[in-house]
Amino acid sequence: MRADLHRLFDRGFVTVTPNYCFEVSKRLRFDFENEIYFSLHGKKVYVPDSAIKAPASANLKWHNENIYVGD
Repeated sequence: MRADLHRLFDRGFVTVTPNYCFEVSKRLRFDFENEIYFSLHGKKVYVPDSAIKAPASANLKWHNENIYVGD
């Protein structure tokens, strides 16, 4: 993951759904007047073929429920 996206992910402004789609919180636009990342919203995320290297859907679900600030 790119460093800027990783930072936004850690802060809850973006997330990856358990279906491996990228989501961008509307709060990024309203709180910081930043629309740069909205072209990525809803895009499928590349997932490695190896289950060992792929993100666990349970971890993504946890991030969505506990870290992602949503809309």
